[in-house]
Amino acid sequence: MKTTNIILIIILLICAPAAYAQHDMDKMRAGNHSSEANDANDSDDDDMDSMDMRDDVKHGMTSGLSRHLPMPRDGSGTSWQPDVSTMYSYMVHPGKWMFMFSGDLFVRYNRQDITNAGSRGGEKWDAPDMLMVMVQRSIGRKGLFRINTMFSADALITGGEGYPLLFQTGETWQGKPLVDRQHPHDLIAELSASYAYSFSKKSDLYLYLGYPGEPALGPGAFMHRPSGRFIPDAPISHHWADATHITFGVATLGIRHGKFKLEASSFTGREPNEDRYDLDPILFDSWSGRLSFNPSGNWALQVSRGHIKSPEALHPNENIDRTTASATYVYNIDIGKYFTGTALWGQNQIAGTDPSNSALAEITLKLNKLDLYSRYEWVQKTGEELNLAPAMYNLNAIYPANVVTIGGGYDLFKIGHIVFNAGAQASVYNTSSTLSSLYGTYPISGEVYLHIYPGRIN
Repeated sequence: MKTTNIILIIILLICAPAAYAQHDMDKMRAGNHSSEANDANDSDDDDMDSMDMRDDVKHGMTSGLSRHLPMPRDGSGTSWQPDVSTMYSYMVHPGKWMFMFSGDLFVRYNRQDITNAGSRGGEKWDAPDMLMVMVQRSIGRKGLFRINTMFSADALITGGEGYPLLFQTGETWQGKPLVDRQHPHDLIAELSASYAYSFSKKSDLYLYLGYPGEPALGPGAFMHRPSGRFIPDAPISHHWADATHITFGVATLGIRHGKFKLEASSFTGREPNEDRYDLDPILFDSWSGRLSFNPSGNWALQVSRGHIKSPEALHPNENIDRTTASATYVYNIDIGKYFTGTALWGQNQIAGTDPSNSALAEITLKLNKLDLYSRYEWVQKTGEELNLAPAMYNLNAIYPANVVTIGGGYDLFKIGHIVFNAGAQASVYNTSSTLSSLYGTYPISGEVYLHIYPGRIN
């Protein structure tokens, strides 16, 4: 199938619900600004479950894991983000059910190492993408049921080796490590179900099962964070922080009390295999725990720790102990205008080796049609991870990689509830002078893109 046809299919999948969803969103906005008299009219509704949900968070939809928290708090998997986060999606409400559709598509030209400073750059036309569908309904007066799905055509469009990205590492293609490339995501990136029970307005207990799903380890995945949703590239620290967001076999038990949430997960440690269209074996051989704290509607904090058994197929005897800590902040300036930022630290520890660390700071300023963003990363990667020649380099040595990215986009027009945004970004890299023969000095990368995404609903 031609790439252009695939891209058209993805656009249709993202845009298909627009007409129906737009009508429903108009009704929801009207409800959000209705008077108490309109609320009284709702009391005539015989649908008790729907009434219970409306009562939990007045004039809005609830979190999928708590009847007493707002929906914007939901990040990927079971993670939290700030309550005041802007949501870009559609919602429809047939009877007792609520359906939410969301997604992103970046149709772009990406060139790494524009000046040919080294030998490890690459270029590609590609289209990183995802499509999400969430289904939710109340169960009685205390329960809440949710199904989450996420799909990606990355492998169809970019191929098994993914897209070029300097200093990126992780996973394999044709039995060889992917280096200086971001691996494609699986066609089925999430298929999960959860049930939450409310003890009171302050306390909830929930069970989350995913095949695939996301364990309680790290913050929300990079494409779901408020500060990262307009950035086309995955972070090069992805496998130090949130790479477990596609895991084939996850069971998470969580409890919330007030502003805190404590979670424990059992999951499959092995990262997805090279076949991006199958469902990998369930092993439940790894574990993680996460403590989340939202001190106010503007903040989401988390610390987490996990033991990941044999994540890389090329190193089946290596296990990783991963520790992360992060803080995400959102400040709403006005309707359609906000500032958001994330600070993230991650550490990987393999038995018998020194720990390697990563740090990330990303910010986004959204001003109606204009979005401006920047990301800084520092990651410690070994010679083995960078696939260096053993005759010339120490494979156990740690080589620091730094990258600064600046970019932005502008909303050109809308079709229904779909936004078409044109943007560009540039990145500057730096690493040890020992690697200058491979990467050059301060290699520069750039890309231009058309970002297609749903409009905001709050």
